[in-house]
Amino acid sequence: MATAVVGAGPATHWVESFEKAREEGSGSRTWRSRWRRRSVISFGSKNRTIGVAAKNQQITHANNTVSNFKRFHGRAFSDPFVQKEKENLSYDLVPMKNGGVGIKVMYMDEEHLFSVEQITAMLLTKLKETAENNLKKPVTDCVISVLGTAFDPFLGGKNFDEKLVEYFCAEFKTKYKLDAKSKIRALLRLYQECEKLKKLMSSNSTDLPLNIECFMNDKDVSGKMNRSQFEELCADLLQKIEVPLNLLMEQTRLRVEDVSAVEIVGGATRIPAVKERIAKFFEKDVSTTLNADEAVARGCALQCAILSPAFKVREFSVTDAVPFPISLVWNNDSEDTEGVHEVFSRNHAAPFSKVLTFFRRGPFELEAFYSDPEGVPYPEAKIGRFVVQNVSAQKDGEKSKVKVKVRVNTHGIFTVSTASMVEKIPTEENELSSVEADMECPNQRPPENPDTDKNIQQDNSEAGTQPQVQTDGQQTSQSPPSPELTSEENKIPEADKVNEKKVDQPPEAKKPKIKVVNVELPIEANLVWQLGKDLLNMYIETEGKMIMQDKLEKERNDAKNAVEEYVYEFRDKLCGPYEKFICEQEHQNFLRLLTETEDWLYEEGEDQAKQAYVDKLEELMKIGTPVKVRFQEAEERPRLLEELGQRLQHYAKIAADFRNKDEQYNHIDESEMKKVEKSVNEVMEWMNNVMNAQAKKSLDQDPVVCVREIKAKIRELYNVCQTVVSQPKPKIESPKLERTPNGPNLDKKEEDLEDKNNFGAETPHQNGECYPNEKNSVNMDLD
Repeated sequence: MATAVVGAGPATHWVESFEKAREEGSGSRTWRSRWRRRSVISFGSKNRTIGVAAKNQQITHANNTVSNFKRFHGRAFSDPFVQKEKENLSYDLVPMKNGGVGIKVMYMDEEHLFSVEQITAMLLTKLKETAENNLKKPVTDCVISVLGTAFDPFLGGKNFDEKLVEYFCAEFKTKYKLDAKSKIRALLRLYQECEKLKKLMSSNSTDLPLNIECFMNDKDVSGKMNRSQFEELCADLLQKIEVPLNLLMEQTRLRVEDVSAVEIVGGATRIPAVKERIAKFFEKDVSTTLNADEAVARGCALQCAILSPAFKVREFSVTDAVPFPISLVWNNDSEDTEGVHEVFSRNHAAPFSKVLTFFRRGPFELEAFYSDPEGVPYPEAKIGRFVVQNVSAQKDGEKSKVKVKVRVNTHGIFTVSTASMVEKIPTEENELSSVEADMECPNQRPPENPDTDKNIQQDNSEAGTQPQVQTDGQQTSQSPPSPELTSEENKIPEADKVNEKKVDQPPEAKKPKIKVVNVELPIEANLVWQLGKDLLNMYIETEGKMIMQDKLEKERNDAKNAVEEYVYEFRDKLCGPYEKFICEQEHQNFLRLLTETEDWLYEEGEDQAKQAYVDKLEELMKIGTPVKVRFQEAEERPRLLEELGQRLQHYAKIAADFRNKDEQYNHIDESEMKKVEKSVNEVMEWMNNVMNAQAKKSLDQDPVVCVREIKAKIRELYNVCQTVVSQPKPKIESPKLERTPNGPNLDKKEEDLEDKNNFGAETPHQNGECYPNEKNSVNMDLD
C-alpha cells in the first residue's frame, strides 16, 4: 500500500507525485513520477482536448485553441494589458457580464462563452485526472504554485519569445513582403520556431538559422540570429531582472554578502545573459542543480506532503507571508469621516488571524483593500466588502461591543471570518449559581486606546484583556478567554476579597448582577471578482456535462479504434500464423469482409455512434474468434497433453512399486492404491481416445478436446492420486522397559547412560530417600 500526494505547477505545466511506500513497514519516500501537461485547451465539434494533444492542434485549429490565459485572471476586459494581449491571440476575447474576460469558441458546433476561471478549471481537472490515472487512487487536495516574495509578472520566457517574433516579422515584411501578423496560423508557426531558436541559442553562440516552409502564400522564409544579437534585442528585458532582486533584498533586509548560495529555476534561466545578470547581482556563481522546468511542481508536492496528515517528513520551518499590505476602512457610527486601519502589513506571517473590536448601535460595513495599490500587479486594489448584520444597541441605549475576526488563511485569501456581539443580560439573585460570568454593571465602556480610532481597538490593547490574536487556529503564548467570558470577569475575585475585608461594616445595598453572552452575527461578503454561488454552481454543472461528453467521445473513439485494430491485426495474421486454421473459402470471405469494414470506417462509418462500432466488431469476431481459438488451442494442447502423460507415468510407476512391495509405499492401504490405479487407467484411456480423434481432424476444424478440458483432467488426476501417494510413513517408537523398585538392576548400562545425560539435574526421590547423593547424611535412630 502507498499513500501519495500531488503538487501541480500550472506555470510549468508539470504534475509531481510524492509517494510514501508502506510495504513491510518501510517509511521511505520516493518521487514516484512526473507528467508534463501543456496549458492548452482545444475545443472541437465532439469534445475537448487538453495538454499535448491540444498543443498539436494549435495551428490547424487556431481559433478554438486557448493558451496563455492565466495572465487574464483578476482583470477586467477593459484593462489595457488585456487589450494589448488581445492583438496577439488566435482566439476571441469578449467581455463577460461582470466586466471580466471571456473567451469565445465553437464547441459542439455551437458558440460558447467561457470565463477564464472555467478555462483554468478545465486544466486543473485534466491534471487531477492525469495524477489519479497514474497513482491509481483518488486525488482530493493539491498545492499550486504562487508568486514569490518579489517578482515581475511581465518578465518571463514568453517576453523573450515576443522579441524574436517582432524581429522576424519586421524582417519578413521587408525581405519577402509578407505580413505575418495578418494570418494567425503563420504567426503561431513563427512563435513555435522562435521558441526553438531561443533554446538553441542558450547552448550555441554561433549564427543559427530559422527556416519555415510554406510560411505564407506558398512561400518559404528563412532568417538567422546569434546570441549576441539576441542579447542586444532583449537589453530592456535584461535590465528588468535587477528590479525584483533589489526589491527582494530590501524586503528581506539582507545584504548581498549575507547570501551564501543562489539556486535558479525556471525555463528562462537557461538564457546565459539571465544567469550572468543574476550572478553579477549576487557577486557569486549561481547554482543550477535543480531541474529548471519541474522544480516548482516538485516543491508543491513537497509542501503538499508537509500539509498532509498521512506523511511525516523532516520538519521544516516554512512561513508563508502576505505579499501585499491589507487595510480595512469603515464609516464611523455618528460621523461622516472614515476610519482606516492596516490589519496585515507587507510580509506579515500567514496564515494569521486578528480580532478587532467595534462599538456600534446597528449593522456596519467593512471594506478591505490593498494598502499600496501601486505595488499590486493588478489595476484593482479592492478586495471586497463585508457587512456585519444583526447588530443592535444595548437595552440601556449604549453601543454594543462587536468583535470581528479577520484572517488570511493557508491559501493566502483574506476574509472576515466571524463576528460576535457582546450582550449583557440582567439576572436575579437566585440565578447566580448558574451564571457563567458575573460583573458589576458600569455605566461607561471600557477605557479606549487613545492612539487608535474611537471605534476600533484590537482586543490585546484593552486593559486587563488577554491577547486575542491567533495564528492558524493556534493561540499565541496566552490563551484567550472563553467566548462567553469577557475581561471584566477577572475582576470578580478581587471584588470578593474586598467584601471579605468589609465584614465588620454594615451591609450595602446590593447592585444588580448581569451575565455576558456572545451572540454570533451573520456576515455578508461581497468579494471583488468572486463568483456568485449560483454562477459557481452553473459552472460546476457545465464542467460536469463537458467531462461526461469527453468520456462518451473517448468511449466512441475507443470503440472505433478497436474495430480498426481488429481489421489490421486479422488481415496480417490470416496471411501468417492463422492461415492454416481457416478453410480456403472462409479465408477469402473473411478477407473480403475485413476490406469492406476498412472502407466503411473511412467513409460511412467515419462518424457513427458507439453502438455501430460495437456491432461491427461483434460481426467480425463471430468469424475471427473461432480461428483465433483454434490457433491458441493448437499452441497449448501438445504441451498440456505431454504434461498429462508425464503425470500418468509418475503415478503408474508408484502403483507398480507398491505391487512390488517397495518399502517406500508399503504403509499405504491397498484399497487406497486401487483408487490410484483406477484413476490412472481411466485418464490414460481418455487421453488416448482424444489424441486419436484429434489426429483425424485438420487444423481448420474445431478441436475434439479443449485446453480447458485437459487442465481439468490434470487437476482431477492430481486430486485423486496425490493425497494417496504422499501419505507419510507412521513413526515407530521404541518400547520402554519397566522395573520394580526392589528388583535387580537389569539395565545398569542404560541407567548409567541416563545418569550421564541427566548430570546436574535434580534426582527424583524414591523409597524415602531425602538426599540420596548427599555425603553427610543425617543419622536417625529408629524404634
